[in-house]
Amino acid sequence: MRRICIFVAGAIFAAVAAHADDNLDGIIAVVNHSIITKLQVQDAIIESAQTLANAYGRGSSNYWVKLRKLQEDQLQSLERKELILSDFAKGEYTTNWVDDEVNKLLKQDLKENFSGSETKLTLTLQAEGRTKEEYRKELREKVIVDELAQYHSTGKIIISPAAIEKYYNDNLDDFKVEDQVKLRTICLVPAADDPPGAAKALAAEIIQKMDSGVPFADMAKVYSTDRFRSAGGDWGRWFERKEMNPALADIAFSLKPGQRGPVVEVPDERTKATVCYLLMVDDVRPAHITPLSEVQVAIDKVLKAQRGSMLLEQWIKRLQAKSHVENF
Repeated sequence: MRRICIFVAGAIFAAVAAHADDNLDGIIAVVNHSIITKLQVQDAIIESAQTLANAYGRGSSNYWVKLRKLQEDQLQSLERKELILSDFAKGEYTTNWVDDEVNKLLKQDLKENFSGSETKLTLTLQAEGRTKEEYRKELREKVIVDELAQYHSTGKIIISPAAIEKYYNDNLDDFKVEDQVKLRTICLVPAADDPPGAAKALAAEIIQKMDSGVPFADMAKVYSTDRFRSAGGDWGRWFERKEMNPALADIAFSLKPGQRGPVVEVPDERTKATVCYLLMVDDVRPAHITPLSEVQVAIDKVLKAQRGSMLLEQWIKRLQAKSHVENF
């Protein structure tokens, strides 16, 4: 597979080279004592480059612009990687944790991508022209880069209540919520051998039983065929109109709390069968701005992530300032 990707990458980047009048082979950057080649960039972005080609066509100006940006971003990522590995190599960090983390990552990768089979891993590496030593080295570098990036972007970041409140007030539009309903449904999907109108006839019977006093939730547990059946048809959270099928939304948002609607017939796009729904609204909540008390934890996470990104950028700039970085 890797050989196929290299062939495709060569075709794509040969076109890029011809378009930009540069040489496909060779070094494009040096970070301290490490080199970065065009082939490394090619290997890293081949799938994304193919996606761009499929979306825009290789002859379009959008394709070239986005491909160049993809290359630049990947080169920057590789340069950062080498800066971090170079900093780690200076011996200023403890190293006793590295092998344990690499072994954990190896087990995880083996389980998720190779069905837990060492043989499958070995055969895959052989097909890609890589050795186990190279594979383990890649995992080791990933562990080091990820751990050091996390270390330098976290620390003890404390977000003040004033900062949270300011973010909230500055971004009120993000916390606007449209009209919402809490909904229960009974979904009736006709069987393949049911006569026409069978689901609607069953819905009429269910309505009669509910009119006689049987709770909606009890009927849902008996008759409904969707994933909300065990919860008595309860959808489990507030829903906005835009999140729902238009036919269901039109009925749901016309009801008051505790009201049931008429039978709603919705064509199934896959089977073309007519699915019948019965709806009941448990509660209604008009459009509003979510209170700060309900979103302050989420805002705290956002601000910590922003602060972490800033700290990481500052660290990378310090590494760049004391390193030799040259682009060709």
